[in-house]
Amino acid sequence: MDENGIRINKYLSEAGICSRREADRAIEQGKITIDGVAAQAGAKVLPGQKVLYEGRPICKEEETILLALHKPRGIVCTTQKKEKDNVIDYLNYPKRVYPVGRLDKESEGLLLLTNQGDLVNKIMRAKHRHEKEYLVTVNKPLTDYFLRGIAGGVPLAELHTTTRKCFVERVGKRQFRIILTQGLNRQIRRMCEYFDYRVEKLVRIRIMNISLGDLPYGACRKVTKEEYATLIKLL
Repeated sequence: MDENGIRINKYLSEAGICSRREADRAIEQGKITIDGVAAQAGAKVLPGQKVLYEGRPICKEEETILLALHKPRGIVCTTQKKEKDNVIDYLNYPKRVYPVGRLDKESEGLLLLTNQGDLVNKIMRAKHRHEKEYLVTVNKPLTDYFLRGIAGGVPLAELHTTTRKCFVERVGKRQFRIILTQGLNRQIRRMCEYFDYRVEKLVRIRIMNISLGDLPYGACRKVTKEEYATLIKLL
């Protein structure tokens, strides 16, 4: 640890406890102590200090874990145990991990989970425009007007923004492939609704260089060393 200390949210993130954002919430809720004193936002952990999370001592996780899950529909991308269908209970992994971003409950496909908070932050930073690819099936035949509109940027009044231009390719009569470089809330569904289309099936098939491939529905695998090395280079 740096002799000048490390910010408490980064410390928890690197220890594989939660993301920095989740750490900030935990600090606000008084769940974190440093040497027996409730941690404050921005506080630093110095070498030798004892950090507790909900009364449990925190030790840095040395093993880097990065998993690829073929998330089924109905599973929620949250670490909150109070959510009945949370992904952590579904996965039941022996070590603490948390999802990299979200894939809404009704969507399926590739979801990454890790114990490395900094990795989550780097992948999720919108300014870096990391690619995420999806296969989308809608309720009626595609038109050229719809495909051009989706690709050209869609105004989403409820989110007070317009989506970035993106790559879109027709795959079938009612199916298209789309590559996004941002992750707005329910973005693809909202984009389709703008043109009076309804998403019937949405599958994420790639995040940056990591692809869903033939990973069975509901199954999980460890990301390979080669995939991980390439991912780090891209970040």
